[in-house]
Amino acid sequence: MPPPLSPPSPQDDALSAYFFSGETLRSRGVATRLLSGVVEVPAPPARLAADWARETTSSLAPGDVDTLPLARARMRWPDYRRCVQAVADWMRERGLPDLTGSSDVALMACRGARYHHDALQYGSAAFCNLFLSEDRDLDVHFPGTGQRIPLVRGTVLLFDTAQPHAVIRRGAAGFDAADFAPARDLTQVFLTWELPIAHPDVARALGIVFDTDPATAARLDEEQVHSRGAPAEVCPASGRWRPVG
Repeated sequence: MPPPLSPPSPQDDALSAYFFSGETLRSRGVATRLLSGVVEVPAPPARLAADWARETTSSLAPGDVDTLPLARARMRWPDYRRCVQAVADWMRERGLPDLTGSSDVALMACRGARYHHDALQYGSAAFCNLFLSEDRDLDVHFPGTGQRIPLVRGTVLLFDTAQPHAVIRRGAAGFDAADFAPARDLTQVFLTWELPIAHPDVARALGIVFDTDPATAARLDEEQVHSRGAPAEVCPASGRWRPVG
């Protein structure tokens, strides 16, 4: 039997996300609950890691998040399936179905990450991330909830795409590009799955409430996040919400 979930954290009632469900926009709350853990996964092959290092050295500035070619990596990554299976097992242990096979997956890299949310493009999704790099004294920080998750090889996170987050230096109060000077290898590589946030088990796990503001959803034509009834964006240095523009 899976371990019981902790009681849902209260949603931030000041925030509403508006997302496409088919051709229709729906409203929902923004969950403050996230699931995290560490699973055992082997280190990527040295030659593959060296390829990633070469690609990210030339393309990633401090704070950037970008894709890496997953199909090419899989041909040189004999333990890829073990990584996917570890995430599937982690989900099952938390009462979630294995959605890895039916969800879009991407290989990503970041050299730190500015505070941001992803609900303008992925408001209908929750992200499940598996970090593949070693501990480099970096945390994923969720300023809206105060949670900091140390990044080590095998760190798994499941969270609401509308919740602001960043990858920052451990112990730092916010994102500072100077913390990611080129003298140190501070790149993190991770797999990310887009899980449907309206899936009953995903919604239950995160404590998502739907159709919280149908009147506003009916008059919008794009995905948005509102704070206290107005469109909002995230300050990239602090993670605080602020009015758009």
